[in-house]
Amino acid sequence: MTSRRRFLAGLIATSVAPAATWADAGAPAYLTAGQADTGQYLIAGLSAQGQLLFQHPLPARGHAAAAHPLRPEAVGFARRPGIFAHVIDCRNGTQLKHLTPPSGHHFYGHGAFSPDGSLLFTTENDFEAARGMIGVWDGKTYARLGAFPSGGIGPHELLWHPHSQGLVVANGGIETHPDSGRAKLNLATMQPNLSYIGADGTLHAQIALDADLHMNSIRHLTQRRDGTVGFAMQWQGDIGADVPILGLHKLGADISLLGEEDPRSRNLNGYGGSTAFSNDGSHIVVSSPRGGVVQIFNCETGILETEHSLTDVCGVAAGNQSHFIASTGLGQTVAVTNTATSRLQTSNIAWDNHLISIL
Repeated sequence: MTSRRRFLAGLIATSVAPAATWADAGAPAYLTAGQADTGQYLIAGLSAQGQLLFQHPLPARGHAAAAHPLRPEAVGFARRPGIFAHVIDCRNGTQLKHLTPPSGHHFYGHGAFSPDGSLLFTTENDFEAARGMIGVWDGKTYARLGAFPSGGIGPHELLWHPHSQGLVVANGGIETHPDSGRAKLNLATMQPNLSYIGADGTLHAQIALDADLHMNSIRHLTQRRDGTVGFAMQWQGDIGADVPILGLHKLGADISLLGEEDPRSRNLNGYGGSTAFSNDGSHIVVSSPRGGVVQIFNCETGILETEHSLTDVCGVAAGNQSHFIASTGLGQTVAVTNTATSRLQTSNIAWDNHLISIL
């Protein structure tokens, strides 16, 4: 035993001790926020079958999370307009850091790491200047390094885009201010866009919707291995309008809007809650908690192939043995294919908006 202790101490001293990995945390497949039946808000890790592997309490409602690409660490973000993010050791659910945006900023609920884990990027609102910002944090110490403009107003989800060696940002276009709660202050003039931004803040490309869709807030993102970005929107205009809620974009090409001619698009009730590509990239799913449905589209044809009814569904992600996995506010995780849905787990936790895949 003494020899083993000396050996391990030597490894640590020479910095060659084995680094902790996601396997040490039970190899979770997904991160998600939720609320237990006790009222406690939390961030959790789930297995590929939807089983709860770890959880960490949050001081208020969470929204989404970011998984470190190498270490078993996750950052759980407050729901807009929250001002906290917790860095969690996913091996035991303990808190490592508490992140707070600078004065005059709040988080928008999402973040993303660079592929090597050296940087964390967060979507933020500079609410006095009414502009979106991307916060930049050291991926090891979680010290604040700076910030740069998001390319629009109301940045929500962002992803590292490997083909541009930077970020793709969903600028929803909606101005808000904490003094007005979650009120939307600029609906008549909102201009959502997709912005492709380098890690240094350089704007490389920006894609906007046609003028007649300027009230279709671009909110949530997914991406395929070839760099195609899928985006889910939330319509801010008249209820019942026939508008697309799901789109695809690839750098150098035009936007493709899905389901424009399919009357079942109305069943989304103007609200895309989350979106995800299947593992093979052939299909894309969008959820709507307001409509109580998930819809699966063929990426090649753009055709809406399947619709399933799921009460209070929002989180969606690629699954291992099915096309997708979904989570609901009723505490369910559900396997979703083109032909059927099947319940995986039911818990006493009401799952919130997103299932974040741990790659």
